[in-house]
Amino acid sequence: MSSVDRAATIDPPIDPETVTELATRIQGPVLAPADEAYDAERSGNQTARRHHPDLIVGATGAADVQAAVTFAREHGLPVAVQGTGHASAAVAADGGLLITTSRMQGIRVSPGTGTAWVAAGTRWEQVIHEAAAAGLAPLSGSAPGVGVVSYTLGGGLGLLSRRYGFAADHVRSLDVVTADGRLRQVSAEADPDLFWALRGGRDNFGVVTGIEIDLMPVTTIYGGGLFFAADAITEVFDAYVRWTAHLPDEMTSSIAMIAFPDAPMLPPPLRGRYVAHVRITYSADDLRPGADLVAPLRELEPFIDTVKEMPYSQGGTIHNDPPIPGAFESFTALLHDFDTTGVHALFALAGPQAAVPHVIELRHLGGQLANPPAVGNAVGGRHARYAINVISRLERAELSEIRPAHERIFAALEPWVVGRTLNFLNGADDAKYVRSAYEPKDYQRLTEIKAAYDPENLFRLNHNIPPATSQGS
Repeated sequence: MSSVDRAATIDPPIDPETVTELATRIQGPVLAPADEAYDAERSGNQTARRHHPDLIVGATGAADVQAAVTFAREHGLPVAVQGTGHASAAVAADGGLLITTSRMQGIRVSPGTGTAWVAAGTRWEQVIHEAAAAGLAPLSGSAPGVGVVSYTLGGGLGLLSRRYGFAADHVRSLDVVTADGRLRQVSAEADPDLFWALRGGRDNFGVVTGIEIDLMPVTTIYGGGLFFAADAITEVFDAYVRWTAHLPDEMTSSIAMIAFPDAPMLPPPLRGRYVAHVRITYSADDLRPGADLVAPLRELEPFIDTVKEMPYSQGGTIHNDPPIPGAFESFTALLHDFDTTGVHALFALAGPQAAVPHVIELRHLGGQLANPPAVGNAVGGRHARYAINVISRLERAELSEIRPAHERIFAALEPWVVGRTLNFLNGADDAKYVRSAYEPKDYQRLTEIKAAYDPENLFRLNHNIPPATSQGS
């Protein structure tokens, strides 16, 4: 259905005069489905799952967000938020009002305090650049094109995670518009319950317009990738799991199985090949031990080895995630442990012989991720030892093939599963998966805070945490 066709089906339609009146209070664009710019504005990195809102507000600042939220509340429209850069529609909004934040740009680095204030539409690559000039680094993700706010509010697993913990653990304050249209600056001292809930609860409690974060004294890392051929993948994967058993916190890593297409934009050694890709980031005051730690993996004879000392600003080359939008389906799980039995169960369903090509990444957790932060937050899964993500691109298989394949993979992994992580749930909006991203007592507290700040569940076009009153709690 085209956006123009869909505009005729909205019931009841929003009065055009009402929309025009809203536009007088908004600096950015206000778009209905029939507008020419509507499709581009609603599209993110995930092209297979797009929002279909009744209205879009392209916010230019906090005042636009306040006006949009107030309008939505007055007209009974649920609110969705779409971040910037690599951010995707975690759950596609069907109807309601979508606020996009990509126009809200800005960074202020404070070298003296080792912090930065970042506007909602900013990408990590921008923060990395500004922080590097001060000899600092943010707790950014593997893809520098990811939006700062959505990544951080969901927890934030990145290149330095085992050394420093979740990105959400290092938030100083947040500027957020809540369901009443009020702009609040929340911190451990101001609105502490809301501050706790936002760091882990993502967009369930308001629209964050700015965030103050810690920066780390990191300029150089020992990092890169080791690529192994298909006939060695089982051995390498098993060796990787055993290798992670006794690593220091300074080593953050993952291993991915990738079925590369035979595409001209890829380096010739990778075209059309099924490979294992070990991603390495060693961060310490002294980087020399990094080579000794990686040595057992090098003994397995990778056919490409890019691991070396590099500026943190080049960290995006380690995972080398594609920066362009795409259509894909993915799912995730947190694992309490993994072993040879699990490796073989995974390969039986998702190895080189699988009918549906996947990218499967196993991320090593633990280290500082396992420890509660100085100021508590809602991020769950701290007891997990690994996170596994399965991604399948729709141009290489039909959705009717991909979803059953994912179900079989995660059914086989069930003996090791201890929960989920919100940032990688993608389209899985089943309430049980959202609950599984949190400790039970934390989830209950989240529903109570939701009832206090958003009792009507205005912010529900997401991986929703409903207010306690609507659950009979």
